[in-house]
Amino acid sequence: MRFDDDADLDTSEVRDVRGGRVPGGKATVGGGVVGFIALVLGLLLGVGPEQLGLASGDPEPVATSSSAARIEQSCRIVAVVNSVQDFWRAEYERRGGRYGDARTVVFTHRVGTACGPATSAVGPFYCPGDRQVYLDLGFFDELRTKFGSSGGPFAQAYVVAHEYGHHVQNMTGTLARAQDGRAGANSDAVRVELQADCYAGVWARHATSTPDEKTGRPLLTSLTEADIRDGLDAAAAVGDDRIQERFQGRVTPENWTHGSAAQRGEWFATGFRTGDMARCNTFR
Repeated sequence: MRFDDDADLDTSEVRDVRGGRVPGGKATVGGGVVGFIALVLGLLLGVGPEQLGLASGDPEPVATSSSAARIEQSCRIVAVVNSVQDFWRAEYERRGGRYGDARTVVFTHRVGTACGPATSAVGPFYCPGDRQVYLDLGFFDELRTKFGSSGGPFAQAYVVAHEYGHHVQNMTGTLARAQDGRAGANSDAVRVELQADCYAGVWARHATSTPDEKTGRPLLTSLTEADIRDGLDAAAAVGDDRIQERFQGRVTPENWTHGSAAQRGEWFATGFRTGDMARCNTFR
């Protein structure tokens, strides 16, 4: 996974609030072991907690350069966010619509959002209330050490692209229609997550051919089979069945909210193979 070293990254698409405090200081999910179990059984890679009208401030954006994207994690996140949004802007324009940008907020420990306060235990999530993706970079270490993913830069890119899949769902109205609060293997909650996986695959298919708005060249210049395997492995690692087996010793499909390892990998692969968001209808 390589980026154009001469590209000028748009750092305004990522805000860094690490070190900030949440107004009120009360998190939705507690930290430590209890909080982590709540994370893996609940909100992992999903949308934000219920809206409580609590928003964070507006700190400075992440300052970075493209030449360090291969080695500096925060810089790589900016590059991926830029690439994902370049694709969705072009896709919406091709379809006669208009894409609305969404920023990524990088935080540590806890953060305030329009969907309520959250801690790192919630994992990466998208808040439809303020149309922002929230990400604690420490999650990527946990993806490898606690969830058993092979890791790698593209595993991180998959996570970011998945969350932007939720943003696309918010724009299309899918999120609002699917929030019925029910769980289970055939629930709308699972279908929403699988569709976001598929959208991540669609971006990956076009990432090396989508021109950057400033340079006219693709921001992501190389994506290998090994990178795609890392993405598939990350998708499978956060399947409900694998998480339940790892942390509670049994699989209970009636409690699923994100889909099985096989389903998550299959829908990411569907998006990557077809490159067509219309093929991501997980609600059929």
